[in-house]
Amino acid sequence: MIGAILRLNEHGMAIAETHQAEGDVPEAAARPITPIATDEVGRVTPMMEQYIEIKTANPDCLLFYRMGDFYELFFDDAEVASRDLGIVLTKRGKHLGRDIPMCGVPIERADEYLHRLIAQGHRVAVCEQLEDPAEARKRGAKSVVRRDVVRLVTSGTLTEDSLLDARRNNFLLAIARSRTSTTEDRFALAWIDISTSEFNVAECERSGLAAAVARIEPGEIIVADAVFSDAELAPYLRTLPAVTPLTRDVFDGATAERRLSSFFGVATTASFGAFSRIELTAAAAAVTYVERTQIGKRPPLSPPVREAAGATLAIDHATRANLELIRTLGGERRGSLLAAIDRTVTAAGSRLLAQRLAAPLTDPIEIAHRLDAVSAFVNDSAMRSDLRGTLKTVPDLARALARTVIGRGGPRDLAAIRDGICAAMEFSTRLSALADVPRDISEAIAALRRPDAAIATELARALADELPAFRRDGGFVRSGYQVALDEARALRDESRRVIAALQVRYAETTGVKTLKIRHNNVLGYFVDVTAQHGEKLLTAPLNAIFIHRQTLAGQVRFTTTELGELEAKIANAADRALALELEIFDSLSARVTAASAAIKQAAEALAAVDAMTALAALAVERNYVRPIVDSSLTFLIEGGRHPVVEQALGADGGPFVANDCDLSPLPPPYPPPQAGEGREGAGRIWLVTGPNMAGKSTFLRQNALIAVLAQMGSFVPARAAHIGVVDRLFSRVGAADDLARGHSTFMVEMVETAAILNQAGERALVILDEIGRGTATFDGLSIAWATIEHLHESNRCRTLFATHFHEMTALAAKLTRLHNATMRVKEWHGDVVFLHEVIPGAADRSYGIQVAKLAGLPPTVIERAKLVLAQIEAEDRTSPARKLIDDLPLFAAARPAPAMPQRDEALNALIEALAALHPDEMSPREALEALYALKTQFAKARKD
Repeated sequence: MIGAILRLNEHGMAIAETHQAEGDVPEAAARPITPIATDEVGRVTPMMEQYIEIKTANPDCLLFYRMGDFYELFFDDAEVASRDLGIVLTKRGKHLGRDIPMCGVPIERADEYLHRLIAQGHRVAVCEQLEDPAEARKRGAKSVVRRDVVRLVTSGTLTEDSLLDARRNNFLLAIARSRTSTTEDRFALAWIDISTSEFNVAECERSGLAAAVARIEPGEIIVADAVFSDAELAPYLRTLPAVTPLTRDVFDGATAERRLSSFFGVATTASFGAFSRIELTAAAAAVTYVERTQIGKRPPLSPPVREAAGATLAIDHATRANLELIRTLGGERRGSLLAAIDRTVTAAGSRLLAQRLAAPLTDPIEIAHRLDAVSAFVNDSAMRSDLRGTLKTVPDLARALARTVIGRGGPRDLAAIRDGICAAMEFSTRLSALADVPRDISEAIAALRRPDAAIATELARALADELPAFRRDGGFVRSGYQVALDEARALRDESRRVIAALQVRYAETTGVKTLKIRHNNVLGYFVDVTAQHGEKLLTAPLNAIFIHRQTLAGQVRFTTTELGELEAKIANAADRALALELEIFDSLSARVTAASAAIKQAAEALAAVDAMTALAALAVERNYVRPIVDSSLTFLIEGGRHPVVEQALGADGGPFVANDCDLSPLPPPYPPPQAGEGREGAGRIWLVTGPNMAGKSTFLRQNALIAVLAQMGSFVPARAAHIGVVDRLFSRVGAADDLARGHSTFMVEMVETAAILNQAGERALVILDEIGRGTATFDGLSIAWATIEHLHESNRCRTLFATHFHEMTALAAKLTRLHNATMRVKEWHGDVVFLHEVIPGAADRSYGIQVAKLAGLPPTVIERAKLVLAQIEAEDRTSPARKLIDDLPLFAAARPAPAMPQRDEALNALIEALAALHPDEMSPREALEALYALKTQFAKARKD
């Protein structure tokens, strides 16, 4: 905890002294505090009036109010920031009779504090001084420096490297809704990364919304107020991070095309492609929000790219989480599929690889083009190694360009653009030397040649070897670049040498060897001595030379007439030099901005080269093979391996047991013909049984991951792989509750299973693990039984289904596309040895007690469990599985309800005879004879 003590010095100036407890982040040193709130009679001061006006215009943001070298926060903002940042909360003046809470952060550490506030879900309005305080004083003693908000900092509109993860995109996602009827909604999504200029648009149905959002992983989501408050959508939206509801005008479809065209400076959006009205609405909302948060500055966004429906493999949120594609269930990158395959050496390449992994393709031709590029680098090891060695030195060209164009760039960003253009020129030459240039590499070469090399030459001539982080620091222009700048620097530097000589002379005159001449933005140049020596300078004869300026704890500050005159000369020379440097910076930035489209394309090409060579390096390192991906329904994996588990075992020196998997349709004559390519019928279902810890879940996951890798354009961990394109991937693996939405573990399991059964089609790949285990045994068996029948008869998709319900293996005798597989194990002296090998057949037990023993359950519990199991197995708990098969008709959801059973002939004759009787027309004797006749006929029918 950081504390502060306010006190008045001997001249009546308030100062703050800070102290900190162990473990806290150090705060700024003591600094003067100027009262700003109210005067003696309680009227609002001009500065506080200005603050309140700006804060009122930005009520939903914390206001960073620039005062000198600090951003100050007041009132509730100060209390919130003080608590969330762990910095000192103090007070300054009064407002309406109450003390004004206040805290502040130094300018040079603002990014650090912004990062922490944004991470906690805050939005920040940055209010800067728009003029020099000296200009304000010219308007009168009580004039306030002009200030205004120059930027709204939100989680989806970040550009600074210090606020971003270099290896992840930071997307802003706009979601627009179209109500075509009272029950059917369609949604459009537009997502932008202003730090890299990417801009994409897609459309989906309500059922696909969650999957699309999960794939994009936005840093911030914007929706219309009406959508945010919708009773059906609100529960889902409130589970997402950083959702910002906006007014209706942002999502106004009537003005969408005009706003989008205006942003890009074109007459019509037709040149970007054909967009639906709802897609234009989402895209316009996104760019409108960008303009509002950037206060009129426009990042160099690419024109929106429309993603066709079905162009990428649909993977819902639950499946992404279960398969741990981008991060593990614990939220970490380490241990995920991305971490296992990422061999990129640039941040941009890593971002592109993550995008491709999150959205595998479904077009076999496009997949083949990606695989061709990877193959070229696999086959040319010298070229691959050479390129990857050079790529390590390539900067993040896309983000440096975005910052420069938007006006937040620094000298180092210009240097990154210089180096990126030079790298692009070099790479285009090297890649042209490939013997056979695939399409994707050819397109990269063309993009790498687009930037103007003259820009890089000019930047190299202008920029110094050592560059500051900020342009305001100056010193980034190379000596000799501009004569006027060199002259201003010479005068400035000569004056500084005079200051050093003056310090030596003052130290000799006063006899104070520790005397220093220092500078800050408040006092300018001043003579600084300790409090002990301050009294000496305040008394004759030295007080005739040294004029008292300020007293702080332990220090006294002075000035002299000579120092004041020298300061004016230095200030003029330094200001002139800095002004010239800033003019040069603006000129160079303008030239870069004018060529931003070509530079951006080169940046994308460099990222693509990194991703392609990285996948090639992975394939060589891990012995991956090129898969065959076509439009059939084939799914044949020979010697498949789990990419993550294999690496983890390899790190410990253990081998991974490879396994085959064939979910391809059976050859004729069965199942009923539904044409695929080369084979007929729907894909197979493998029912996998075996004990826990034997590797069932690993086997299920590895085949799903192999499909994902193949369709993203990567080689795969197998001896051979032939995969007919998968359009939807579903995974129901593991157990977890969702207490926030009132869902138990079993309810979550059933919701995920329902999504699969309602959405999976013939091209889907489904992996299901332990369906029905979260409820009573017979309930669970019934659900699992009906589920597998539905998958076989209705969904007809390629499926891996793991279960401990061994009774279900008997279904293979009746369901033609169902095949049993089991995990091979050995029993040795009462223990079980897992061989992790998948073989045809069915398990007859789960070895649960042996696994419990391995887990460390007490021996008494293990022995008791064995006794209970033996007794239960000795009893006839249920009908044999074969009887279940005979008794239960095959599930067929698509069939109409069965007709009533047909009556036999004797029964029909009896009913007809009964219907022919007319009791009201019969005498008692005739009625009795008719009754005897019916009884005789009934007896004969029973006998027959």
